[in-house]
Amino acid sequence: MKRRAGTAAPESADARKRRTAAAAREPLAVRQGSRRASAFLARRSLATHRRAWAAVIVATGAAAALVGAFAFVIGSLLVAAPPVQRYAGADAVVAADQKVSYTAKPWGSEPRTTTAYLPERARLDRSVLAAVAGADGVAQAVADDSVPVSTGDGRPAVGRSWPSAVLTRYALAEGRAPRDATEVVLDGSLAAGGPAPGGRVVLRADGAARTYTVSGIARTGHGGDAPPAVFFTESRLTALAGHPGRVDAIGVVAEPGVSRDALRDAIGAVLPERSGVPGSDRGVRVLTGAERGEAEHVDALGGRGDQLALLGSIGGTVLMVALLVIASTLSQAIRQRSGELALLRAVGASPRQLRSAIGREAGRVSAAAALLGGIGAVPLGLAMRSLLTTGPLPLPVPWWLPPAAALAGGLLVALLARPVAMLAARSITRLRPAAALGAATADEPSEPGRFRDVAGVVLAFAGISSAGVATTQSGQAAGAAASGAAMSLVIAVALLGPRISRIALGVLGRPMRKAGGVSGFLAERAASAHTRRLATAFTPIVLVVAFVCVQLASGPTMERAAGHQASAALRADLVATGGGAGLPAGAAEAVREAPGIAAATGVLRSTVVLADRQAGEPVLTRLPVLGVEARGLSGTLDPRVTAGDLDRLTGRDAVAVGADRAKSLDVGPGDRVALRLGDGTRVEPRVVAVYGHALGLGEFLFPREALAGHVSAARDQVVLIRTGSGAETGSGSGTDPAAAVRRALAPYGGGVVVRAATGDDVAIAPPVSDGDNAVIVIGVGVIGGFALLAVVSTLALITIGRRGEFRLLRMVGTGRRQLRRMLVLETGLVTFAGLVIGTAVAAVPLTAFAVSLAGTAPYLPPVHYAVIAGAVALAAAAGTLVPAASAGGRFALGRRAG
Repeated sequence: MKRRAGTAAPESADARKRRTAAAAREPLAVRQGSRRASAFLARRSLATHRRAWAAVIVATGAAAALVGAFAFVIGSLLVAAPPVQRYAGADAVVAADQKVSYTAKPWGSEPRTTTAYLPERARLDRSVLAAVAGADGVAQAVADDSVPVSTGDGRPAVGRSWPSAVLTRYALAEGRAPRDATEVVLDGSLAAGGPAPGGRVVLRADGAARTYTVSGIARTGHGGDAPPAVFFTESRLTALAGHPGRVDAIGVVAEPGVSRDALRDAIGAVLPERSGVPGSDRGVRVLTGAERGEAEHVDALGGRGDQLALLGSIGGTVLMVALLVIASTLSQAIRQRSGELALLRAVGASPRQLRSAIGREAGRVSAAAALLGGIGAVPLGLAMRSLLTTGPLPLPVPWWLPPAAALAGGLLVALLARPVAMLAARSITRLRPAAALGAATADEPSEPGRFRDVAGVVLAFAGISSAGVATTQSGQAAGAAASGAAMSLVIAVALLGPRISRIALGVLGRPMRKAGGVSGFLAERAASAHTRRLATAFTPIVLVVAFVCVQLASGPTMERAAGHQASAALRADLVATGGGAGLPAGAAEAVREAPGIAAATGVLRSTVVLADRQAGEPVLTRLPVLGVEARGLSGTLDPRVTAGDLDRLTGRDAVAVGADRAKSLDVGPGDRVALRLGDGTRVEPRVVAVYGHALGLGEFLFPREALAGHVSAARDQVVLIRTGSGAETGSGSGTDPAAAVRRALAPYGGGVVVRAATGDDVAIAPPVSDGDNAVIVIGVGVIGGFALLAVVSTLALITIGRRGEFRLLRMVGTGRRQLRRMLVLETGLVTFAGLVIGTAVAAVPLTAFAVSLAGTAPYLPPVHYAVIAGAVALAAAAGTLVPAASAGGRFALGRRAG
C-alpha cells in the first residue's frame, strides 16, 4: 500500500508500549533537561509571535468576559427574591401555593413532574382565618385583600382594609379609623397637599367614582417602597374585592418571644392541606422572613423563571460561541506556525518537547486572557444587569457573585486553551523527523479530513432538523430556539469551510479577476491556495450574521403577523382605557347606553396554563387569553370563526379555541378542553367555536364572567366601541360618539382615555415588553459585539501570519497599490461570502417557525440588515487592512523590500 507523502507510518501497539517503558526508565536529569528545553522554546516562541498571541489574548479574553458576565446575571437572577413591603409588619403570611404541577410518563422513562408559577393570585377560603388565629403563638391574624384604586386625578393606589394596616406598620398620624362605608384613611403620600381629616376625596374602586370622607391620615415607619394605600372598613373592602368567601392572604403577628420557626410550625399544624376554594387544589404555605415578599408579588418568580429560560437559552449560545472562538483562534495561531514546528521536529525536537512547549505557551496566554476576562466580566455583568427589567424583583449582587462570575469566565479559558492548542499541533508533533522536514515546506492540505466532512454534514442535518423545534415556541422564545438551531449550522459551516470556500471561489473568483486586474489575480490565487485560511476568515462573519439576524428577525416576524391578524379582527372604531387600574365591568354597559354607539365590548386579559407533552416530556405552557362579552361582540371583533358560533360564548362553561391549538389538541365544537385558569383552578369548558385569528387574539377566548373570579383584579384593560353608521356628528344634539363616550365614562373618574382603536388594543401580546427589549439588547448588542470582535481578532491573526507572503510579493515586484488593492478584494470576498452564508444559515430556522406559526416569510427591517452588513464590513476591514499596515510595516505596504 502506498503511503501519502509527508505522513508517518502508524505506530504499532508494541512500539507504543516500548516507548512508554523507555520513557519511564528515562533518567530524571534527561526529563529535567527536556522540560528546560520546552520552557526555552516556549519563551522564545512567545517573544517571536507576540503579535499573534496578542490577537489570541484579545479574542479569548473577550470570550471569558462574556461567559463570566452571563454567569453574573444568571447568578443574580437565581438569588433574587421579591421585596417585603406590604407585609413588613407581619411575622408570617399564610397564602395559597402559587405553583402548579403536571406529572407525565415520558417515552421509555420514569414519570416526571414539571412546575410553573401561576400569574394570577390563588386565594384562600375565609375559614382558614379562624384556624390560623387559634394557633399557638399567634397574637393577631388579619385577612388581607386588595383592590386597585385611583384618585379623582388618576393617581393609582391600593385599596385595603383598615385592620390590615398593622401588617405594614401603618399608624394614624391624624384623625381616626374609618367607621362606615363612606369613610377612608389615606396614606400620607396621597394626602400630601390634599384633603385633611374631615375633608372629601373622590375615589374609583369599583364601578363609578364615589366621594368619601377622609377620617384620618396614616403613615408607616417602614422605610420600604410600599405602594400608596387607601384604607376602607373591612366590610366595605370585602364588598369591593368581589370574593366574600375568599381572601388574598392572611397576615400574622406573633406574640412576644415566639421565634420564627416555632410560629411556622404552630401555624402549619392547624392549616388544612388545601386552600379550601372549590375547584382549586392549591396547597397552603406559611411564609416567613424574605419569603413574605412572594405573597405580595405573586408573579415575580414566574417572571424570573421566564427570564432565566431566555437567558439560559442565549447563555447556551454564548458558550457555543465562546468555544468556537477559542478553538478557532488558537487553531489558527498554531496552524500558522506549522512550518516552524515541523522544522523543529526535523532538527531533533521530540514530540514531548513540542507539545510541552505549545502547552506552556497556551497556558501563559490563557492565564493572561483569564485575568483580563475575569476583570472585564464584572463591569460587563453589571451593565447587563442594569438592562434587565424584572418589575418588582430587584437583582441583588451578593459579595461572592463578582469573584464567582470572574472565576467562571477565567476557568473556561484556562481549561480549554492548553488542550485545544496541543490538539491543533498534534498532526505536526507526531511526525517523524524525516517526514516533518517535508511538511515544513509543504503547501496547505487541499482536502479536509474525512472526519471533518462527516461531522460537518451531520451537524448541518441536525441544524436543519432542529429548526423544527422553533415551531413549538412563540415570540422571543421562538427566537431563542431558532438561534440554537442556527448555532449548529454555524459550526457545520466552520467544519465544511474549505469546501464552501471552493464553491465561493468558483462563483466569485472570475468576476474578481476581471474587476481587479493584477490585484484580482493575486487575490484569487491566494484564496485558492489557502481555502482553509479563507474558511477561517469568514466563519466568524457567518456567526455574527446568523446570530444577529435570528435575534432581530424572530420578534418582528411574529409581531408583524400578530399585528396584521389583530387589525384584521378589529371592527371597533374607538377604544376606552382606564390607566393602570383598568375599567370595571359597568363601564362597558355605560358606554352601550351612550348615543351613537352600536356596540361595546369589555376586554379582560388573563392567562391560562395548559398541560401538554412535547416529545413525550411533560410541559406546562402559560398562554395569555382574552375574556370578552358575547353581547355585541360581532360588532367590535371578528376572530374569523371557522366552526361553531361565538354567540354561545356565555356563562362559565364555554371557550373558543384557535384553529392551530384546536388541531393540536384534537378538539372541536362540543368537545371539552382541560385547562387551569390563572389562579390554578381546574376547568374543562366546552368548545363553542374555532377561529382563525389566534396569532393576534390568543389561542383561547373566554366569556368575561368565566375569568372575572379568577384574576387578581377583575378590571377590563380596554372597552372596544363600535359607533353607529347613522350617529349624529353635527346636527341635532351637536355631539359626536367620542364625546358621548367621554360623558358616559365621566363618573368613572380621571385617567379614562377615549381614542381611535388600533390592532394593538386587542393583540394578545404587546409589541415588545421591556423585558424582551432587555434580552434583545443583551443578545444582539453584547454577543453581537463580541462576535464582531472575534471577526477583527481572527482576521488580524490571519493577516499577521501573512507577513512573509507580503514581503515575498514586494520582492518580486508587486506595487503598494496592487498589494493594498489585493487585500481590499480579499476582504470584500470574505465579507460577501460571510454575509451570504450567514443569511442562508439564519433563514433556515427563521423560515421554519415563521411559516409554521405565522404563515408568512421571515421579516427583518431593511435598515437593521444594512446596519449588520455595515458593521461586518467595517470589522473585516479593521481586521485586515490595519494589521497589514502596522504588522507588515515597511516591507508589506511601505517601500519595496530587498
